[in-house]
Amino acid sequence: MRVIVCGGGVIGACTAYFLRRRGIDVTVVERTEVAAAASGKAGGFLAQDWCVGTPLDALARRSFALHAQLPGEIAGDWGYRPMSAYGGFVAPDGDARRDTPSALGWLNDGVVITQRIGTAKTTAIVHPRKFTAAVMEASLALGAELRSGRVTGIARDGDRATGVAVEGSVIAADAVVIAMGPWSLLAAQWMSLPAVYGQRSPSIVYDTAADVPADALFLEYEEDGSAISIEVFPRADGSTHITALSDIAPLPLDPAAVTPDLDAIARLQTMSERLSPLFRPERIIAQQACFRPVTQDGLPLIGKVPRSEGLFVATGHNVWGILNAPATGEALAELIAEGATREVDLAPFDPARLRPLDPSLLQAR
Repeated sequence: MRVIVCGGGVIGACTAYFLRRRGIDVTVVERTEVAAAASGKAGGFLAQDWCVGTPLDALARRSFALHAQLPGEIAGDWGYRPMSAYGGFVAPDGDARRDTPSALGWLNDGVVITQRIGTAKTTAIVHPRKFTAAVMEASLALGAELRSGRVTGIARDGDRATGVAVEGSVIAADAVVIAMGPWSLLAAQWMSLPAVYGQRSPSIVYDTAADVPADALFLEYEEDGSAISIEVFPRADGSTHITALSDIAPLPLDPAAVTPDLDAIARLQTMSERLSPLFRPERIIAQQACFRPVTQDGLPLIGKVPRSEGLFVATGHNVWGILNAPATGEALAELIAEGATREVDLAPFDPARLRPLDPSLLQAR
């Protein structure tokens, strides 16, 4: 059996890895580079039980456990480490709490910590680009193939997929997985898929060395009378990722063309500098943005593509793409190899639950 995985992000890498562990031939097709989009620019935060009471709970719990196991199975260091997480707010100018010392000593006065929302048993972090690259390298070491190129269509025999067109040539396959993040939208030209949207998230990465402990922060920040959520993720490699101010923007056709909004970056830098003296301009490593794939109902698309044989999709994970990638890849490998899943029920993520996108809406793209 041969499977083609379209997309070299974290979902594609994990799918390839678990397929190869089953001895299935895999080719990954990636147009830019491994982890070129959100998989390389996300925060990398992991939570075991933050999806409790939702359809994502079982997927998240299984994936959190896999994240803890994979460092013992795959060579490389992607900065996996357990961490605490805290919630709070930044007291606005003129508020008496602006002079209140923070409970965490590395933060400025006025950063008010109200609760601990994660412990080293329930929250953790990885460096997303390094994690994605390590999983892909493990897949290649097991015999997978990585091919550079842009997917331009699906080869078919009736309703059955027989391969993938890559810039004019066809790669034969018994099954095809679409895992192209928000660019999975383009696949609706070739198959029955619901809409996938891209939500842009700017971020700044600071070099904080060993000065910031392993505590993720989820803070409310007031700007012009509106509350903004800002997230702070210290990583094991001495960098700290800060993000806020997500917006909707046109999705570029090429992931390499994604750029941050300069106004959003300037606002985010001002917000960051109010949090801690460690977030100084000379410590900035990267100012960037990525597009997170989201669906109409907020749940990912994982499973068989409706009205097709041998076609599968895995996208729409929104903010939980890095967290849920291992369990998604494992479940898809089970589904493709055995026709059913063992660890996680994929029924809540069935693409058939949503209305398919009208392909004519993509003609202009």
